[in-house]
Amino acid sequence: MLSQRYYKELLPRLSPQIDFDVTRFGAVGDGKTDCSEAFKEAINKCNTDGGGRVVVPKGIYLTGAIHLKSNVNLYVSKEATIKFNTDPKIYLPVVFVRWEGVECMNYSPLIYAYERENIAVTGEGVLDGQGANDKWWSWKGKEEAGWVAGMPNQNAARKKLFELGEKGVPVAERIFGHGFYLRPNFFEPYKCKNVLVQGVKFKDSPMWFLNPVLCKNVSIIGVSIDGLGPNNDGCDPESCTDVLIKNCYFNTGDDCIAIKSGRNNDGRRVNVPCSNIIVQGCRMKNGHGGVSIGSELSGGIRNVYAENDTMDSPNLERMLRIKTNSIRGGVVENVYFRNIKVEQVADAVLQIDFYYEEGDAGSFTPLVQNVELKKIESGKSKFAVWIRAYDRSPATNVHFENCTFTNVARPNVLENVKDLSMINVRIMNK
Repeated sequence: MLSQRYYKELLPRLSPQIDFDVTRFGAVGDGKTDCSEAFKEAINKCNTDGGGRVVVPKGIYLTGAIHLKSNVNLYVSKEATIKFNTDPKIYLPVVFVRWEGVECMNYSPLIYAYERENIAVTGEGVLDGQGANDKWWSWKGKEEAGWVAGMPNQNAARKKLFELGEKGVPVAERIFGHGFYLRPNFFEPYKCKNVLVQGVKFKDSPMWFLNPVLCKNVSIIGVSIDGLGPNNDGCDPESCTDVLIKNCYFNTGDDCIAIKSGRNNDGRRVNVPCSNIIVQGCRMKNGHGGVSIGSELSGGIRNVYAENDTMDSPNLERMLRIKTNSIRGGVVENVYFRNIKVEQVADAVLQIDFYYEEGDAGSFTPLVQNVELKKIESGKSKFAVWIRAYDRSPATNVHFENCTFTNVARPNVLENVKDLSMINVRIMNK
């Protein structure tokens, strides 16, 4: 894995003796003054001078989109908070992004970088997306997110985007943004190399929190992510290579971590898998899955390692969830979990689901193989194991060793599983 080596080498490279304090460029930490131009000027100066830290000192700073450039470390000091403006027009013009696994031109993410290297967001401060039922979240079109009949929502644009992806319409012609209500993600570095996020606290994203796409060498270290809004995924590496997610805390409205590689035809067009992912020493509270793989996995996912993680909440649904169908397709292989402590989950400890959303309605049969769970301890769940695959493509080589599942409410569901093995495994029903 390159991530471990990269983490050790990147900090000195990103932290020369030169600091660029945003207040020197006109930023005011009163929580009211628009500091967008000050952040832009500080980042430009840092970049042109060869790199360093753009320092956000004590205070509350209101801004629009922050676009990072190469060799720039956005450093958020301990008593500093960056609050992102909730006026959607601030995040125009549109930029090149992936939105739920399909490339398009949409609102800028709150923090964005495109084809940069050696970029970072570090410190001990807070980055507040200010997502709420009356700001961003109602665009989901769900009453529990603040939407009421007559309000705009994302449904029509989401359907249109997916149709454009299926038809292979050029990305430059997939223009969304104003009037389409596709919420931006919080931090989306796109086609970047050497990305570090360390120590900071993220809260209340409009949609997904951290979504590196087509990046190489990504380290997410000691980060806290807290947001219970719709689709508030915590960290979604997508078509990335060499990713380390270590000692992080997740309390999310959707998956804590979701590993992805593009959706349907568009994912197959780009055809870049997500590979070499380490999840180590993390704590998961609320969420749909502690670690999920999919559902946008059409480019394939391989070599996922999780160890020494803890998960506990009646509102956390699953420990490990692999979700796909025959429209998504994709190959998932080599998934290894060990030394995971699960106090309780609401559904299954392990779920492999080939019938997610559209079910078996396409011609791209998925493949899941080589899933190994060792030293898993679960205190309470509805199921220990829930697997539904296809008879033409069974989940293959699923191995459990030295695992204990207690307070399990229902028997395992095992539909089309090949080469299932259990060594020293205890499942104790209620």
